[in-house]
Amino acid sequence: MIMEKSAPENGDLVVVTITKLDKFSAHVKLDEYPGLNGYIHISEVANGWVRLIRDHLREGQKTVCKVIQIDSRKKAVELSLKRVNEHQKRDKISEWKNDQKATKLMEIVAQNLKKPVDICMQEFGLDLIEKYGSIYAAFEEAASEEDEFMKGTRAKWRTAFIKIATQNVTSPYVKIGGEMELSSIAPDGIERIKECLTSGFSEGVNIQYSGAPRYLITVKSKDFKVAEDILKNSTNGIQESCKKLNVSFKFNRESKEK
Repeated sequence: MIMEKSAPENGDLVVVTITKLDKFSAHVKLDEYPGLNGYIHISEVANGWVRLIRDHLREGQKTVCKVIQIDSRKKAVELSLKRVNEHQKRDKISEWKNDQKATKLMEIVAQNLKKPVDICMQEFGLDLIEKYGSIYAAFEEAASEEDEFMKGTRAKWRTAFIKIATQNVTSPYVKIGGEMELSSIAPDGIERIKECLTSGFSEGVNIQYSGAPRYLITVKSKDFKVAEDILKNSTNGIQESCKKLNVSFKFNRESKEK
């Protein structure tokens, strides 16, 4: 783990490994918190009456629990299995696996830079977490946006980080877009075009000048249908503004999946 966490908070979802089963509880270790143990009382194993815990859990099994209470004196955490639905479990396991992968990739980056991981975390890791939410999310961004990732940063770590990302991480994004042609013969035509383009901006939309009268529009999203909807709304908004401001508009669609 890149950054060891001291303890979870009430309500947090945690990945655990079952270490021991007895008549009234399951004992676990919290995988994300080294040295911290917990337990699941039989009443928190499943909805309804549970006769035997072994009918629901086995030693060595990994699962996801919700933190109910933390006993700081005993360094033990009271957990619930029944309060976690399948969707939450899948998301948490995926997050945990990504964290494990990010740890290994960060170790490779550190080796390439010939520096300890903790020094790399201090120099750029914490900034990446603040900007992207997690180290793995930073690797995903670097894999999908090589040119734009931490643009302006000239440090060696950026090159090393992007190299490892592109070699080991599949971009979770889909990119679609196309080319727009906007023109106007009005004296204030440039201002009208700018106003039309502004009406198409929204989250996930990027519009770039490509030489008069062409402008490239791209949409990035983790879901293709969402990207389609965003692109449609954006280009429709620009087209409507063009009609109102007497600006010629043409759109040529081109799919850009990455």
